Amino acid sequence: MSTDAPLGFSSRAIHVGSEPDPTTGAVVPPIYATSTYKQDGVGGLRGGYEYSRSANPTRTALEDCFASLEGGERAFAFASGLAAEDCIIRSLLSPGDHVVVPTDAYGGTYRLFNRVARPWGIEHSIAKIADVEAVRAAIRPETRMIWLETPTNPLLGIADIAAIAEVAHEAGALVVVDNTFATAYLQNPLALGADVVVHSTTKYSGGHSDVVGGIVVTKAGVTTASGEDVTERIGFHQNAMGAVAGPFDAWLVLRGLKTLAVRMERHCDNAEAIVDFLKGHDGVTAIYYPGLPDQVGHEIAARQMKRFGGMVSFRVKGGEDVAVKVVGETQLWTLGESLGGVESLIEHPGRMTHASVAGTELEVPADLIRLSVGIEDVEDLIADLKQALDRLT
Repeated sequence: MSTDAPLGFSSRAIHVGSEPDPTTGAVVPPIYATSTYKQDGVGGLRGGYEYSRSANPTRTALEDCFASLEGGERAFAFASGLAAEDCIIRSLLSPGDHVVVPTDAYGGTYRLFNRVARPWGIEHSIAKIADVEAVRAAIRPETRMIWLETPTNPLLGIADIAAIAEVAHEAGALVVVDNTFATAYLQNPLALGADVVVHSTTKYSGGHSDVVGGIVVTKAGVTTASGEDVTERIGFHQNAMGAVAGPFDAWLVLRGLKTLAVRMERHCDNAEAIVDFLKGHDGVTAIYYPGLPDQVGHEIAARQMKRFGGMVSFRVKGGEDVAVKVVGETQLWTLGESLGGVESLIEHPGRMTHASVAGTELEVPADLIRLSVGIEDVEDLIADLKQALDRLT
């Protein structure tokens, strides 16, 4: 889709990849529930489609939209966020390569590096991504990738994408940014110097807790240390490995993107109100939210993010036992893993999403509670948190 003037985020989210059907005029792309496509003679493909592992029109619509929202050359949709991450690792790294990963990262990502990639021959080091010099110090001659989350999961740490990209590129390494928490609406890592962006589209992009998926977006003209085109490598491995998003999943995420901007504004509004409440509660000992002026990385977040997001973490008096009781005693907040849906979720990272990093450098505080702030009436969310905290802390 093209116009004389650049389209804004919401206009692109609604229209790119969703042009009205030329035959029927349908304004919503159909779900192409097909595995194969009729050829007009051998090799005579209609629109390049031959088999839905290689390409499917519904998936193409999602990929085109996501590439536009992140400002990338191409996007590639996968069956899950971890499938997307696995494709990045196997496409762009080789045995003997080294990766720098954050001290604070999603447990599933660390498990992928530690339990899957390492036996294949990919080494990794842990670095505090809020400290550019710590990242620089972790780089080795064989370092080929710097992996960032910003904000991080679950401590909401902030990485200076532009500064780290400069350090990484000087060393001949690629920068991959997991942009799941921020979303393409709040932050565009490729514009800040990153080479590849990955999302769990299960989260804010889908936005309704009804789909599992992942996406990789690549920047034009980026090559690996051996000179291979990054976009071509990801595209080849997506097809060769086959962990692609199905057409219905792609359709659900594409539908979610259409309301991403308005949902993120409400997520941010509610999160800020929740933080204000937590600041005044005696049972709360620490709050992690990049919108707090005294939070490490606040100024960087203010510079590279539109707003500060809908994720909040905090610690409570009484330790792990109290934290576990609090997450089990809320009524409107749903005790559950994942994040980014319209409903508010509460969890205990140490026993749930980050149990896989227990005993490692990435272990999270035992008294930590993580909130995925939804879009309900915030007064109701605060009242529910208050009754649980008042009784248990």
